[in-house]
Amino acid sequence: MMRGVSRRSVLAGAGALIVAFRLSGAHGQTETGTGGAPSKHGLPGSLDDTPSIDAWIRLDASGAVTILTGKAELGQGLKTALLQVAAEELKVPLDRLSLVTADTARTPNEGYTAASHSMQDSGTAIRHAAAQAREILIEEAARRLGVSATSLQVRNGDVFGPNRMRLGYGELVRDQLLSVDAKQNARLTLPADFTVMNQPVQRIDIPAKVTGGSAYVQDLRLDGMLHGRVVRPPSYGATLRDCDIAQVERISGIVKVVQDNNFLGVLADQEWIAIQGMRTLAATTTWIEQQALPDSADLPSVLTNLPSRDTTIHDSGNPGKSGILVDGTFSRPYLTHGSIGPSCAVAQFREGRLTVWTHTQGVFFLRDAIADMLWMPPENVRCIHAEGAGCYGHNGADDAAADAAMLAVAMPGRPVRVQLMREQEHAWDPFGPGMVVKLRATVGLDGAIADWHHEVWSQSHMMRPGPPGTLVAARLKSFAFPPAPPVALAQPEGGGDRNAIPLYAIPNCKVINHFLPDMPLRGSSMRSLGGYLNVLAIESVLDELAARSGQDPVAFRLRHTVDPRAREVIEAAASRFGWAARVKRSASTGFGFGFARYKNLEAWCAVAIEIELPRQSGGVRVRRVVAAVDTGQVVNPDGIRNQIEGGILQSMSWTLFERVTFDRTRVTSVDWSAYPIMRFDSVPESVEVHLIDRPGDAFYGVAEAAQGPTGAAIANAIRDATGVRMYELPFTAARIKRAAGL
Repeated sequence: MMRGVSRRSVLAGAGALIVAFRLSGAHGQTETGTGGAPSKHGLPGSLDDTPSIDAWIRLDASGAVTILTGKAELGQGLKTALLQVAAEELKVPLDRLSLVTADTARTPNEGYTAASHSMQDSGTAIRHAAAQAREILIEEAARRLGVSATSLQVRNGDVFGPNRMRLGYGELVRDQLLSVDAKQNARLTLPADFTVMNQPVQRIDIPAKVTGGSAYVQDLRLDGMLHGRVVRPPSYGATLRDCDIAQVERISGIVKVVQDNNFLGVLADQEWIAIQGMRTLAATTTWIEQQALPDSADLPSVLTNLPSRDTTIHDSGNPGKSGILVDGTFSRPYLTHGSIGPSCAVAQFREGRLTVWTHTQGVFFLRDAIADMLWMPPENVRCIHAEGAGCYGHNGADDAAADAAMLAVAMPGRPVRVQLMREQEHAWDPFGPGMVVKLRATVGLDGAIADWHHEVWSQSHMMRPGPPGTLVAARLKSFAFPPAPPVALAQPEGGGDRNAIPLYAIPNCKVINHFLPDMPLRGSSMRSLGGYLNVLAIESVLDELAARSGQDPVAFRLRHTVDPRAREVIEAAASRFGWAARVKRSASTGFGFGFARYKNLEAWCAVAIEIELPRQSGGVRVRRVVAAVDTGQVVNPDGIRNQIEGGILQSMSWTLFERVTFDRTRVTSVDWSAYPIMRFDSVPESVEVHLIDRPGDAFYGVAEAAQGPTGAAIANAIRDATGVRMYELPFTAARIKRAAGL
């Protein structure tokens, strides 16, 4: 939680306590906010919650088709993949399809775009809805033509019958034709007949992004729009002492200064004037701060000594067997999302209704949070997703949306654009939580793993809106909302304990999750949640057991792998890399391998890496990466490769560079010099991604599959190059030199 803002402080500091909130049973169950409940209709994917076909597929008289999804494009290529699925099943050319993404007024509610569920939930729903829509159109054509439906075929959005009979979709559409609930069984196109799916279709979102077009919410400009900026407190729990609003109001071009308790914002006709107003307001504002943060010098010790709620999530056999012992304490720091484009939102309040354009990952949950924050009925708030320049997790997007909403309500009628500044994004981001894993394992005299004991300490990885107290503005305004209660995501997906249960066959295994309700820094969802550190720790110990028992790391993994798809992925990555024939170029060369099935439920991914680690510098140079992935039915092979390549680079950045820093009062890593990320000169010389084809299979989430295996492969390559095992992330050059005595 954020220190200094608590239920006690709200009760003590206000003459009256006003509480408004909305509870969602799904909120504490899964990261997407929609799963975990029993099936309602027995329908696949998100159809089970929204069964009407016309909630997903719309046709007009021209034959144009609109596809609707409750999921958001986050840069993962989702728009393109969903259009491919719809085009394949509807038999309509891609250029006749349009797509509407998450919008509380138009699309199904599919919860958060998170946990690699988009294709599994929305892709599956759209595929089945499109296939059934096609069959309904064929039946309608058969009725009109007076022929059997079996005599008809569909091509390019037209239904063809005997004697050159033809009816276009636009001619067939009529009111309520698709206003029917989906059935459990759809006549899906066979993989052998695919013409659009499993093809490398060019992503539709890329051209504007690489040519400077209007691609992001940051680019959105509405008529009469004002530019807003906010002044954040300098630290968690800081309270406003005084500020000189009049001085800011005297700046030419400033339209309004908004103060609501600790919430401060300025509005101007021009963006630069808004920035000047923000800076002047910040310079004339004094805050009361407190030293509420712990000593960051030994974060692992801080975390493991916090009060925890302990749960044994796996217990098999009789742990405690003898053998060659390996143990270690692995830790990761807090991580910021580091979005290259700081968060942005546009809001307009007109005639009692509020519209917000936002790059949130959950438009419906954000709508509810903003409505509660402003004491408005949810039906009077509309949230429309617009792409943002970077995210993959709960970054500042929701906070920017709440800021824009606050300023828009203060200036009815005119759209208000709020852009966060770099230091605001870095200081107030809901960080990926700091974590600790303690692992102890033994390998017996027979060369098999005899014992495994895994403990993980972590706070909640799920502090997204709904509750209004998840929004910074809601905590700062008058009648401030308290921080939302911490949410422990349940297994099998899990939060901090995601992927903590090893996929390998280990007869004596115990895994304990120490859930930390209160944490020193604000934290929430970051890509792969706890899976990144848990996989890194598991794969590091696995390699160490192999090394100390004189076994090849890949052979050791295969020895303990019974899942045939896991074996195939491991073998494919090793074969493509040339693992068996690997030869070190020099004494500074290191090879590493990592594997996981994301959440033990989604895509299988194995990564092999070659690094150079010159002793004089201690800095890791990744030369070559080879990955193999099994994600079930492939829709866009290039899109999957994009995701795995991006995950590899992101994990490299986390593993080698990234760390949030703070003193006893403030977050201090508020710019790129204090929070370095991987730069172009650190990109690997070669990255290969090999896909295992599974025609006719389900969609398995792939976007977060590479992070854990990549971090693990780097850790194991460092051990191979130096003989020293690294435990504390990030593995910077200074830490490697110190650990290896270089």
